[in-house]
Amino acid sequence: MRFETDISPLVGSQNSISAIMRRVIWALIPGTALAVVILGWGVLTNVLLAVVAAVFFEAVMLFLRQRPVGFYLGDYSAVVAGWILGLCLPTLAPWWIPIVASGFAIVLGKQLFGGLGYNPFNPAMVGYVVMLVSFPKQMTFWAAPWGTDGIRLNFTESLRWTFFEELPSHLQFDAVTMATPLDAVRTRLSLGDESMAYIEQQSIFGLLAGQGSEWVALAFLAGGLWMIYKKIIRWHIPVAMLGALAIIATVFWLIDADRYGSPLFHLLAGGTMLGAFFVATDPISSSTTERGRLIFGAGVGILAYLIRSFGSYVDGVAFAVLLMNMAVPLIDYYTQPKVFGHKSQPKTASNKTSKGQ
Repeated sequence: MRFETDISPLVGSQNSISAIMRRVIWALIPGTALAVVILGWGVLTNVLLAVVAAVFFEAVMLFLRQRPVGFYLGDYSAVVAGWILGLCLPTLAPWWIPIVASGFAIVLGKQLFGGLGYNPFNPAMVGYVVMLVSFPKQMTFWAAPWGTDGIRLNFTESLRWTFFEELPSHLQFDAVTMATPLDAVRTRLSLGDESMAYIEQQSIFGLLAGQGSEWVALAFLAGGLWMIYKKIIRWHIPVAMLGALAIIATVFWLIDADRYGSPLFHLLAGGTMLGAFFVATDPISSSTTERGRLIFGAGVGILAYLIRSFGSYVDGVAFAVLLMNMAVPLIDYYTQPKVFGHKSQPKTASNKTSKGQ
């Protein structure tokens, strides 16, 4: 028998997985569009290749695991993972880099652990780090951004390089590539004959953190704030990560401003904003408690700065996220909220027996 009035709860939730992922995609669009304009057509090529490859590998693994392919592809989680991964890759990376990276992200970082909801590590960062460690040469192929002294490739020239590694006859590879601001700063400072004041005068540095790249970071910041407003993510991890990064950067900057970048430089350079709002906030691989999220975010910010400044890789956000992913079970264990009605941990039967003796 069916009643005219449904049983409670009467108001259904509109935050399905697919709806959440679609909103994440909407939040990524402004930063992606600006990245294409400022950093070149390679950004769009990487995103498209990574997304298509991620969906393909997701479908293959679901088929092999005898799961309903269409149902699980409809949650758009593979699209989001591929999109974020494509944004992290160098703009002149050959075509197989985003494809192989997506394969490692989906197969190794997600499906082998059981799929969405079971992966302990952020899949996009797994794919990115595997590429960074395995193919260090190809992961340095960054095109000259808009507004610098380097030569920019148009859409056709960019495609020819991506798929055939062919440049116009009058151009050399060094003429269209350029080190990232983070790489340029660390390399020049490590030589000991230049200071931050001198580097800031170079065209690649831009206003604060790289020619044009600071506007890309601000676009991702705007997208992240919109997600917080829409309650897609919580504020704890981004605020803790950016706050910890700013604090430790300020400390070293005050100690020696000629040897260490300013807090604004570290906040707006590299993948800081993308990592703070779109990577570290992954609900599966990050902490689940409120205090735990603050600890997790602060750990990512501190580790990212230490790896950038003293490690072997110029942008430590990906490694910092994966390292903190490993610490999530421990963080959640020690940050569980108290049970309602209890001021301390409930007594166990063994405690009562020992006291009775």
